[in-house]
Amino acid sequence: MSLTRSKIRLTRLFTFEAAHMLQNYDGACRNIHGHSYKLEVTIIGTPVFDAQHPKYGMVMDFDDLKSVVQESLLNAVDHALLLREDSPPELVQTLQRLHHKLVLTPYQPTCEKMLLDFKSKLRNYLPVYVELHSLKLWETQNSFAEWYASDEL
Repeated sequence: MSLTRSKIRLTRLFTFEAAHMLQNYDGACRNIHGHSYKLEVTIIGTPVFDAQHPKYGMVMDFDDLKSVVQESLLNAVDHALLLREDSPPELVQTLQRLHHKLVLTPYQPTCEKMLLDFKSKLRNYLPVYVELHSLKLWETQNSFAEWYASDEL
């Protein structure tokens, strides 16, 4: 069997719990509410061809990918409340005084904007031998947003 050098995509699924509110939104999501998020992270690269290398045959060890995503994203957002940084100060101060886990964002914490933030953070943590190919963030069982590197403007 001939094994040529080919790019391979690896995908790992992550889950986390988080709450948010969409400030000035004209629907129910203007209220603080939570989701059981699912995040699919897909990287692309070439498997290691050195038979003496401990990661021989792998693009990236799934455990290493898990660690990168956990450290760069999930530790901060899991079981947190995401609010715009310009949220009412009395709300933010009260939640902080009560020791709630807050993530204050410079953006409206929609599924779409969260994906773009995740993309930027993940790219800084991934090893140079792989690229971020795509992300899919499920906000509910029926609703998700996707980002693909090939769609970058």
